[in-house]
Amino acid sequence: MVLPPKVIHPKGDTEPNLKKREISALVADTFDGKIHIEWDPQAQVTPLGQLPFFIQFLKMGHLFAPWVDECPLSYASNNAPKKVNVLGSFLLSIRAGHTRYAHITSLMGDGVNSTLLGMTKVISDDGARRALAKIEEEDGVRWLQDHLYRCYSPLLSQSWILDTDVTVKPLYGKQEGAVIGYNPHKPGRPSHTYHTYMIANLRLILDVEVQAGNQSSSANSALGLWALLERIPRANWPAFIRGDSDWGSDAIMTEAEQLGIDYLFKLRQSANVKKLILQKHCESDWQRTHDGWEALSTELKLNTWKQSRRVVLVRRRLSKAIVIAPDSDKALPQQLSLLEPAENMAAYEYSVLVSSLDAEVTTIVQHYRDRADCENNFDEIKNQWGWGGFVTQKIKPCRLIARMIAPIYNWWSLFVRLAEPDKHYEAIVSRPLLLHGVGKQTSHAAQKTLTITSTHGRASYVRAAYERVCEFFNELKVIAPQLTPLQCWYRILSEAMKKYLLGAILKAPDLMICDY
Repeated sequence: MVLPPKVIHPKGDTEPNLKKREISALVADTFDGKIHIEWDPQAQVTPLGQLPFFIQFLKMGHLFAPWVDECPLSYASNNAPKKVNVLGSFLLSIRAGHTRYAHITSLMGDGVNSTLLGMTKVISDDGARRALAKIEEEDGVRWLQDHLYRCYSPLLSQSWILDTDVTVKPLYGKQEGAVIGYNPHKPGRPSHTYHTYMIANLRLILDVEVQAGNQSSSANSALGLWALLERIPRANWPAFIRGDSDWGSDAIMTEAEQLGIDYLFKLRQSANVKKLILQKHCESDWQRTHDGWEALSTELKLNTWKQSRRVVLVRRRLSKAIVIAPDSDKALPQQLSLLEPAENMAAYEYSVLVSSLDAEVTTIVQHYRDRADCENNFDEIKNQWGWGGFVTQKIKPCRLIARMIAPIYNWWSLFVRLAEPDKHYEAIVSRPLLLHGVGKQTSHAAQKTLTITSTHGRASYVRAAYERVCEFFNELKVIAPQLTPLQCWYRILSEAMKKYLLGAILKAPDLMICDY
């Protein structure tokens, strides 16, 4: 009998099958009974299941690929990430509503949308910061300004208004440009200032500049405004410029008058402005405008002005009859409060506008009332996008990421208009409605299928909207070979902004050939 050879080194414990253990089911005891839970790390799923419709919009509009190709980002190392991976990661992060670079890592498990954008992987947050640091600021600003202009330029052939304003972003570290300046919500807190120019009522950004916290005045915005107008053909200039009380200075109004562009600004409550209000308070030429407001047109020349200008006084009777002496400390604290005991002890709230527009006072007052939409736009981009975050120690990446957010915000706003042309949805509504949804990608016979499960209460409405979008793109694909990329973008804008254009079709210039 032959015995088996004696094992000198006993066999150790068998290694556990990690993969099998990873996907093996666990049991959780719930109020609905036991449920078996499994992990499947190989499944291709995404929480942004409806993003492929937006990716199709970027492809058909020739927006994303030229944006990547013309980016002035270059690496010397062969192991460096591709530009499409870098910019695609920024696009996905900004579109998902992130406000920190560290949030980019949450996208690394999304194997669906990154592939649909032509990416091979999502970069890390450190890679994103290093990429912005490698871009020369002058080249990066020119690149982003060019793509911003390509986005909105077809709409400038229509009559439009240019809104300008400044918003403050508080900072909590030792960042470059973090200076204590005007900060009404958090006084004494260092900040950056975002000087923004936009198309009124369309909520589209024209340009944005990030400056130090103590550079919040209109004098710091004016240079960017005039430079923006220089880049726009004179035939496409706005009907007028509109701004708050900080813009009612003689230097800015004189420059606008020399350039031949109208303006509508608000005036601060200086001593001479209060004197004018007191003089006109009891006159009978006041015209009723809306909702209890009255307006009166007159002329005014302040000591700092070189000439007299047209001003419009606007007032509304307060609900409570309170009398405050005009020379007291409480008179005209913020906007307007002037009280006249002789008129039934009535109290009024006043505002004063200065304008070069040759229009009726009711029209001018309504134009300035429409500026409230500009404030809503600031709140949306600052709190629902990334202007309130993406902070680095250097100010250059802050300037680049602010301008990078602007075209992505414009693209999404126009895409939402394509799905719902009758209304503007802020991101807090449009993201869960048109973006979020569990998507699982499967492949069979060389065909990819994405199955979307939306938990939104208006899921049927969203599906109908996306069916209309896909039908429009299918029709565009039929004639797309005959069109240039620029003409395709004109067709898409005409469909997205059909309510604003009243059904008109934007016509691309025949001689303008676009290379992107």
